[in-house]
Amino acid sequence: MKWLKKTVLTLVVIFVAFYLFTRPEDSADAVRNAFAAVGSGVNSLVTFFSSLSA
Repeated sequence: MKWLKKTVLTLVVIFVAFYLFTRPEDSADAVRNAFAAVGSGVNSLVTFFSSLSA
C-alpha cells in the first residue's frame, strides 16, 4: 500500500510540473483563483465573527 501512495504522489507531481511548463498562463490563473477563494473565505469568516460580536 505504501508503494501505491508513493506512485500516485509521483504521478501527481509529474502532472503538475508538466502543466506548469506547458501552460504557464493557465497555471498562474489557477493560483490567482485559489488565492482569491482563500481571501474570500477569510473575509467571510471575519464578517461572521464581527456580526457575532455586534
